[in-house]
Amino acid sequence: MPIGIFDSGYGGLTILKEIAERMPRYDYLYLGDNARAPYGSRSFDIVYDFTLQAVKALFDRGCHLVILACNTASAKALRSIQQNDLPVIDPARRVLGVIRPTVEILPEVSKTKHIGLLATPGTVASHSYAMELDKMDPGMSIVEHACPMWVPIIENREADSPGADYFVKKYIDEIMSVDPEIDTLVLGCTHYPLLLDKIRLYAPPGVRIFAQGRRVADSLYDYMARHPEIDDKCSKNGNIEFLTTESPQKFDSLASLFLGKKVKSSRIVLT
Repeated sequence: MPIGIFDSGYGGLTILKEIAERMPRYDYLYLGDNARAPYGSRSFDIVYDFTLQAVKALFDRGCHLVILACNTASAKALRSIQQNDLPVIDPARRVLGVIRPTVEILPEVSKTKHIGLLATPGTVASHSYAMELDKMDPGMSIVEHACPMWVPIIENREADSPGADYFVKKYIDEIMSVDPEIDTLVLGCTHYPLLLDKIRLYAPPGVRIFAQGRRVADSLYDYMARHPEIDDKCSKNGNIEFLTTESPQKFDSLASLFLGKKVKSSRIVLT
């Protein structure tokens, strides 16, 4: 019974990569809803509906634990699924997101207690990071800034183009102008690590760039140690399978950009 990893598209592959490196013995089933991506500009209700369909599909394929490796799904759907759907579907199953593990570490990371969030418009509109951070440490401040052009740049293989430089610098300059005391920039979209070199180039000296993948992987590792009843239900053969709602050929081509290796996926229809 594999661990399910869900994303609206390709970005969750950066989370899968880090998790698989941290926990290589486990089996994983990745599902990308590429046919309906991006989720970032969709309403809360639509994101919830789509995410629940994906979770159920992964449950149907044996997953007892599903990770929403998508900031938009974590922001707009996770809580409703945990509180309203899991008690009906199966109280023994678990669905976890990527926002809380990311936020938990920020009070330790930031010295100025001023955080900048670079994310999709949907994640920014949800204010999920601000709400979670307020629970952890009300004394911290966060500026949430949308970067609508970054995902299209990455998925169109333009990450090394002059246009990428322009929009990376533009968004970083904008967020730093709002609060020059920011000392930590959180990449609140799983696509963004593919722009990491440029983000580091244009970020002010001394500002830390915080990508989610390793932190989410470490958090999941600790979760499994604390929940042997879930860990015992996860198979451990070191296998990874891929599902997509789009063309497998298209998925396989772009997935290699995120994972750095060839993959072979199968198509699935979500209802």
